[in-house]
Amino acid sequence: MTPLRWVWLALAIWGAVHPMYWFVTYMQETGTGLSGLIDAWYVNASTTGLTWDLTIAAVTLTVWVLAESIGRRHWRGLVAIPATFCIGVSCGLPLYLLLRRAG
Repeated sequence: MTPLRWVWLALAIWGAVHPMYWFVTYMQETGTGLSGLIDAWYVNASTTGLTWDLTIAAVTLTVWVLAESIGRRHWRGLVAIPATFCIGVSCGLPLYLLLRRAG
């Protein structure tokens, strides 16, 4: 594996673990579960703006993954879509770049 692919792998793992740690910590502290976490994303204009920023980035990444995966018939890259929406762009983007470099 090339050094760049190791970087993509490390970023995908970091992008999965680090945000999830904070999400789980918040849900445990508040006892509100996933619905409380989602409500917190819209608690003020700042968090709402960040939520929309990440949502637009996730949709953009999804369109790119679909376009390239269908055009190149590189179906493995589609794994980045559920990773993006279930974990976050911080995992989905480096994961896609890792899978894309895999040929």
